[in-house]
Amino acid sequence: MALRFEILKADKNSGARLGRCHTAHGVFHTPAFIPVGTQATVKSMTPEELRKMGAEIILSNTYHLYLRPGHERIRRLGKLHHFMHWNYPLLTDSGGFQVFSLNSLVKVSPEGVQFQSHLDGSRHFISPEMAVEIQEALGADIIMCLDECTAYPASHEEAGRSLELTLHWSRRCKNAHRSPDQALFGIVQGGIYPDLRKKSVEVLAEIGFDGYAIGGVAVGESKEMMSRVVAETAPLLPADRPRYLMGVGTPADILAAVQQGLDMFDCVLPTRNARNGNLFTHSGKIVIKNAKYAEDSLPIELGCSCYTCRHYSRAYIRHLFLAEEILAFRLNTIHNLHFYLKMMSNLRQATAEDRLPGFIQDFNSRWEFGDEKAAGGEQLISSPRSDQI
Repeated sequence: MALRFEILKADKNSGARLGRCHTAHGVFHTPAFIPVGTQATVKSMTPEELRKMGAEIILSNTYHLYLRPGHERIRRLGKLHHFMHWNYPLLTDSGGFQVFSLNSLVKVSPEGVQFQSHLDGSRHFISPEMAVEIQEALGADIIMCLDECTAYPASHEEAGRSLELTLHWSRRCKNAHRSPDQALFGIVQGGIYPDLRKKSVEVLAEIGFDGYAIGGVAVGESKEMMSRVVAETAPLLPADRPRYLMGVGTPADILAAVQQGLDMFDCVLPTRNARNGNLFTHSGKIVIKNAKYAEDSLPIELGCSCYTCRHYSRAYIRHLFLAEEILAFRLNTIHNLHFYLKMMSNLRQATAEDRLPGFIQDFNSRWEFGDEKAAGGEQLISSPRSDQI
């Protein structure tokens, strides 16, 4: 089996669980946050920096790497782990979201999807079999089925047709999967409709996958609707396999989903917000361009052990950001990723020590009443997957 998942402990107060995933390139612990490295790099970060701050698995994108530099070239150069100097667990998503979100000239059929490259306008066709072939060439430890990300809003009839296509493609991906070192995950679709989500889980479980992902959320629906879909779907997923919530989200989103039994999360929020000067702290966010930080000698967050906070002041980071210096983006990204990965480490520790409810309550109370939020500062830039564009 390409992936072995151990449940080490189940939280007695919620659906949360501690786990350990064994892959061909090592182990990662769950609940896990997966930094997004769309183009075979987490923007502005080296692999050594990511490992030092606690990253155990990262994500790259099939669509982008297929178009540039090409999956066959990456295969010839030693596959993705060697190509990007990351000899640890690696996940590739199928690229389906990008095909549908980056292209206006998409033609979908039971055979697959035809689309136009956003880079040069060239035409391409990807079938479920080719999606698997591309990901096998890339060599990731976890690969994803090709799915149609159901548009929002969609009627029940439209979502049902989209789901049938995803299930058809999922069967074909399973049949095409050959690599014994790669785990294949199925993706649950069905829009906002509980009966379709339930059907999706049942059919995917019957087909049989190494893990199961909830897709098609955070695509325009309200926060309340997204939370409902996740809460209704999570308990239906097979309990003995990793459960992956794709493209979500804010710290509060992740903490809520952990309590519902989700194990894996990816989101561009920490890196994209870093590049836009929005910095995460336990008291809310800091908008570093604000004038009040011009002479602030404090670090981004007192007590933070990240490289940025140990060496640089808010005033200096603000200066770099306003001057559009590359170092600003790096320092901001280091801090935001450290914040997310440390949050997950502390969450796992709290679960192990049977104090998860208190940990989450304390985290959310401090986050909710942070001074930037209370003062009506800018909102976090929270569209979850847009810098995979």
